[in-house]
Amino acid sequence: MTKISDIGEKELVRYIIANSEEIIPDDTAITHLEGLNLISTCDMLIQSRHFPENMSFFDMGFKAVTVNVSDLAAMGSKPLGFLLSMALPKDLEVDSFKEIINGVLKACDIYSIPLIGGDTNEASEIIISGTALGLCDKPLMKNSYKKGDLIAITGDIGLAALGFNLDIEDKNIYTEKVLKPRARIKEGEVLKKYGATSATDITDGLASELYEIKQDGFGFMIHEELMGISDEYKNMASNLNLNYLDLVLYFGEDFELIFTISEEDIKKLPIEYKVIGVVNDSDIVEITLENGIIEEIENKGYEHYVSE
Repeated sequence: MTKISDIGEKELVRYIIANSEEIIPDDTAITHLEGLNLISTCDMLIQSRHFPENMSFFDMGFKAVTVNVSDLAAMGSKPLGFLLSMALPKDLEVDSFKEIINGVLKACDIYSIPLIGGDTNEASEIIISGTALGLCDKPLMKNSYKKGDLIAITGDIGLAALGFNLDIEDKNIYTEKVLKPRARIKEGEVLKKYGATSATDITDGLASELYEIKQDGFGFMIHEELMGISDEYKNMASNLNLNYLDLVLYFGEDFELIFTISEEDIKKLPIEYKVIGVVNDSDIVEITLENGIIEEIENKGYEHYVSE
């Protein structure tokens, strides 16, 4: 008998979508209101799977908001409200609980999304489930690009992937990305305003997100030399016996946005971005390596339920 670990999270989600007439397969749910769209998303974080061992309770709370707000950012949505549900061990110290809440409230303040409700329960470990709500007139979708659009990202990727393989207590840009990720909510609103044709956030890895947005008949060509992978990054990965390109392509957790946009409109963007490729009609996802060799990118990334 097939187990859920045999197929992974994405196949479970596809089953749910296929059996529900109401779900739109994108980063969030979209509920049409009069003149606006309610954008809603939820994400659950479990202490043993999603939080590094030495992560502070404050940072746990902050990240719980970030992962949800990141989905709003991918839609170009303005934040509306945040719902917080937590299951906590009964022996958790009250001061630790307060730290989690302080992290949640700090993130809500930074992202301008008020905490409006939630629930608490008991569990053997910390489980934090957030629901973020937003409003948007015309959401950015995953698959509304066209041939010739540029593929770009809002910042460096692969930093968290490397950070998870370092001593979390060391302070550097890599561990900082692990402990204090930031959602690109303002960038998402800007992308929608200035004509981006599609967007999604990079949570499960660049490769996984490219395949997630790919439509039949369209392909993507990205270029390693455009991704800005530093020599320091390559050397650190090598010292850990890790393939630096695998870290960049297949890990995720950076919460940057990957988006498509025309050559004309990208010049108008008032935010930092990095063009890494182009949409074509090859029907495959490829990368041109620094040595000029072209390789097809595997369709893989982080998967819940699937054992490493």
